[in-house]
Amino acid sequence: MSEDQDDTRTYLVVLNDEEQYSVWPADREVPAGWYAEGTSGTKTECLAHIDEVWTDMRPLSLRSRLGS
Repeated sequence: MSEDQDDTRTYLVVLNDEEQYSVWPADREVPAGWYAEGTSGTKTECLAHIDEVWTDMRPLSLRSRLGS
């Protein structure tokens, strides 16, 4: 079993102003510059959600500058 599968804590999917995603322990305050996106669950579940929704890894500022 992987370390993520052994982890039973609840996590949040967090997002920053550049539309970059990460996971954050639900029992900790979300750091400045990030906000909860609305998804929570195990680390594995949160990472699976990020894999589905984060289809363009470029920061928002770069995507805007390139016009895509």
